[in-house]
Amino acid sequence: MTDSVKLILGDVCCGMRDAVLGALFIFRVDAEINALAEERRRKREEKMRESQRRPIPLKEKKESEPKVMHRMLQCCLLNGGVFWLSIVTFNNLVLPALQFVTQKIIGISGQSISNSTVWAWVGPMMSYTFSALWVLPLFVLSKAVSGLWFQDIADAAYRKSRGRPQLPNLSELIADLLFSLLIQALFLMQSMVVSLIPIVGVGQFLSLLHLCLLYSLYAFEYKWFNMGWKVHRRLAIIEFNWPYFFGFGLPLALLTSLPSSYLIRGCVFSILFPLFIISGNEAATPTQPCSFPLHIFSLVVEIANKMFHRTVKRPTAGR
Repeated sequence: MTDSVKLILGDVCCGMRDAVLGALFIFRVDAEINALAEERRRKREEKMRESQRRPIPLKEKKESEPKVMHRMLQCCLLNGGVFWLSIVTFNNLVLPALQFVTQKIIGISGQSISNSTVWAWVGPMMSYTFSALWVLPLFVLSKAVSGLWFQDIADAAYRKSRGRPQLPNLSELIADLLFSLLIQALFLMQSMVVSLIPIVGVGQFLSLLHLCLLYSLYAFEYKWFNMGWKVHRRLAIIEFNWPYFFGFGLPLALLTSLPSSYLIRGCVFSILFPLFIISGNEAATPTQPCSFPLHIFSLVVEIANKMFHRTVKRPTAGR
């Protein structure tokens, strides 16, 4: 029993180490990608010389894909420089300035109504208007754009380390993507349910465990998907190596839990997540599975299977 606990704690520490140290690879991934591209260009030139053909000068091509660091900076600029900064500016500068102006106007006009009474109506109205017209649309836009940039970062890192992705045909790709999204949504709901367990510390820990495994799935899924792994295989490797993936997702889960606002948490996640994509691409999962596998996805997989089967059977029954 003691040895098993030591192995579990060791895997948790290994996961945390890979998550943190692997993120540092982003500072040299672009250089390695450029070196591989230069090596491929040199080999093409050598083959042309060996075949005694007249070498055709290769035109310098502009990179069709932005560099990894470029995408990382774009994620930081959009989510931190635009979205997060706009919320902080509105709450800490715009609203106090409006409250000050309102107070001065009421004082000059000599109205008997107090400033606190007026601001009790004006303040929430301004906040709701700002959220409806700016925060929510920008949040949706930033999530969509960041998702595309995450894919660019993952694909570039994968090509550098493993070559061309092994993608399935279009129909399998869409089915796999939809099924994976459904499982992730159900698993997130499951994490919210377990957080309601009325035992001090138990609900919070189980919710944290769910969140860490979910974040690890997010980070590693790009690599596993490019390797041609199906959903059930991706979930199985997490369940059989859950201590490692708990440790891997723990830093991101703790950092995103610091802000009280869910929107700010989303900003923090979008800023940091590219680093964990790089870490997941470079990390090697433990070769020896945990002696106590945790079948934590079993319920959501069962529910997702039933929902998918019902969805598929309905069009068939209507024919």
